[in-house]
Amino acid sequence: MVHEEAWVEKRIVETGRGVRIHKTVAETPCRIDERLLRDDVEVHHVPVDRIVPLDQAPATRYEGDTLVVPILEEVLVVERRLRIKEELHITRTRREEHHVDTVMLKSEQVSVERFDEHGDTSPT
Repeated sequence: MVHEEAWVEKRIVETGRGVRIHKTVAETPCRIDERLLRDDVEVHHVPVDRIVPLDQAPATRYEGDTLVVPILEEVLVVERRLRIKEELHITRTRREEHHVDTVMLKSEQVSVERFDEHGDTSPT
C-alpha cells in the first residue's frame, strides 16, 4: 500500500535589508482676514416707584433693542402690593471689527527608500 503525506513548515525569509523614510516639514504662512462681531451692553437704573397689584407684576420685556427687567419689592401696607422699584434698561450694540493675522501652516512630505539584500537602494 502506498500512502502519501504532506509536510508543511513555515520559516521567516528576509526579503530585503530594510527601509529608510525621509520626512520634511514645510511651514507656509497663511494670512487670516476676518470680520469679528462684538456685543457691548449698557445698563441704566431707571427709578419707577409705582405700586402694582400682586397679579399684575410686570414681566421682562423688550422696548426696541432694549431689554427692560423690572426689579420688584414687596412693601407692607394694609394689604400686600408690588411696587416697581426700578427697571434695568439693557441696550446691546453690535460693532464690527476687522481682524488681520498671519498663522503658520505645516505640511509634510515623505519619501521611502528600500534596501535589498545586496545593499542597493530603490526610492519609493
